[in-house]
Amino acid sequence: MLPLLSALPVIELAFDPIVQVGDLGVRLETLAVAGAIFLTLVLAAVIGRRVPVDLRFPPDTDGDEPGERNHLRADDLLYIAVSAIPGAVIGGRLGYALLHLDYFGSHPGALLDINQGGFELALGVVGGFLTGAMVASLLGAPLGRWMHAAALPVLFLLAAGKLAMVLGGSGQGVPWDGTWATAYVSPGPWGSLAPQLPAHPSQVYEALATIVVLLAVMVAMALGAFGRMAGGSFLLAVGLWAAARAAVATTWRDPVVLGPLRMAQVISIAVAVVCLVLLVTVSAWGFVQGRRERTRVGEGGDGPAADGPSWPDPSTRPAI
Repeated sequence: MLPLLSALPVIELAFDPIVQVGDLGVRLETLAVAGAIFLTLVLAAVIGRRVPVDLRFPPDTDGDEPGERNHLRADDLLYIAVSAIPGAVIGGRLGYALLHLDYFGSHPGALLDINQGGFELALGVVGGFLTGAMVASLLGAPLGRWMHAAALPVLFLLAAGKLAMVLGGSGQGVPWDGTWATAYVSPGPWGSLAPQLPAHPSQVYEALATIVVLLAVMVAMALGAFGRMAGGSFLLAVGLWAAARAAVATTWRDPVVLGPLRMAQVISIAVAVVCLVLLVTVSAWGFVQGRRERTRVGEGGDGPAADGPSWPDPSTRPAI
């Protein structure tokens, strides 16, 4: 089989996916994911320092308490990131159960055994957001601001995580002999079945699609589409990513379950629709709030523009 492989227009990957450190073996994919998580936290912290809590003032101005600046707190980021882990695990595990509903329907106890199977990414993102949002609310952190700050870092992590899968041979698509098909010709161990067969590099497709979504959201932010920083950018990012994931899933090996759709596509489409509905709701709420604030300012009320003391008109003061 291997001599025939070399004659095909296929990208052959021949490397050892395990790094030996003394007696300890670590997968390259694991190291890459760990590095991606670290860079994501750094990126979120940097963006958080540029996001003001009070939109009336620049992020570098002093806050109400001594030494407090008008930007998101880095310690809140750590709490939110850690609290997102259990939600991501639970959501990802439930999503994986949906992908293999027949098995887990007859073996429900296996759902709690994480040594069997894996996790589904779309519901993992949803679950991580829910538990992270709960802790952010308990901390009194501005959830909308943190959603805005997390939009680009989350997309970066999703793209980097998919590229890391190339190092482990995970996420290979259906067999294919096209020009950019990939095949793993060294012993491995690899994360996909029959890795030596040329197949769609579906994990690379999703990484590239996620990068496109990241650039689109970045442009929207630069154009001021999310000036209120109420979380709309995060909903747009996750919604577009889920839609792109559903499109890429046409090359996956999963069986179809609903018409031409695979279960992963059904889940991703549902996530995209929910994000769209929430985005419209958040945008409408922001529009209404903006009109109310402009109306209060126009009537001389205490809107965001009226941030200083109001002095009476000298001509209306009674004569002494």
